[in-house]
Amino acid sequence: MIKLESISILGCGWLGFPLAKALLKMEYPVKGSIRQESILGRLIQENIEAFLLDLETNNIKGDIGGFLRKSSTLIISIPPGLRLNSSESFFSKIKLLIPHIENSSIQNVLFISSTSVYGTQMGLINEDTAPIPVTEVGKQLLQVEQLLKCNGNFQTTILRFGGLIGEDRNPLHNLIKKNSITDADNTINFIHLDDCLGIIIQIIQQKKWNETFNAVTPYHPTKREYCTIYATENNLQLPSFSKITTKKERVISSKKTEIILGYKFLRRNLI
Repeated sequence: MIKLESISILGCGWLGFPLAKALLKMEYPVKGSIRQESILGRLIQENIEAFLLDLETNNIKGDIGGFLRKSSTLIISIPPGLRLNSSESFFSKIKLLIPHIENSSIQNVLFISSTSVYGTQMGLINEDTAPIPVTEVGKQLLQVEQLLKCNGNFQTTILRFGGLIGEDRNPLHNLIKKNSITDADNTINFIHLDDCLGIIIQIIQQKKWNETFNAVTPYHPTKREYCTIYATENNLQLPSFSKITTKKERVISSKKTEIILGYKFLRRNLI
């Protein structure tokens, strides 16, 4: 029986926790980190080798050496957190992590990034489109991407997700509650959690390193169209839409992901 490589997941939250469970079912040895001690037990119950780690701007709290030890792949799945604390430097945190990766058994890094690195560019956007971030989150994510990719001690693949949705998470749910939606004729670029997990697993299994992938479901209705479908499917009151609207066509392409990985999206209609 072939022994599968050990994987360390930095950040077992909304994405990292179900990813760890999915990899364990496939018999990968998995280590997972969490910041809150109160959640540590949840990881242990799922047979995830759990570590309490907290990346600060100038310090890493916890056994980072043990977390990386004997693992071949590191998945960085921690949000920048700048919306809650704009004074923090996500870039500094990852930069502090780099020497620990270099001195470990890690050969491959998968960095979970965001399509926010493309800024407000319109039209068709693919991996060859030059990133022009406008938000602080987008700017720091791009800096981290570049920091990881230029390091010759390990291979790095960048995975840029669109808007994340799942059974317990949909950014349009709060918009519908407000009962008034602006920019209703703008196209959406979302991806379901099931496809996030599927794409990550394919990258690991196919060993697609030193790559950059967009990961957005190839279904791009307008906010108006999707909100109407979502409200109907979830028995919510149909929202009103701002009469003042200018259509903006922004389509993040995942063609490379579909072709290189041979990936077929599971939640093509995002419902």
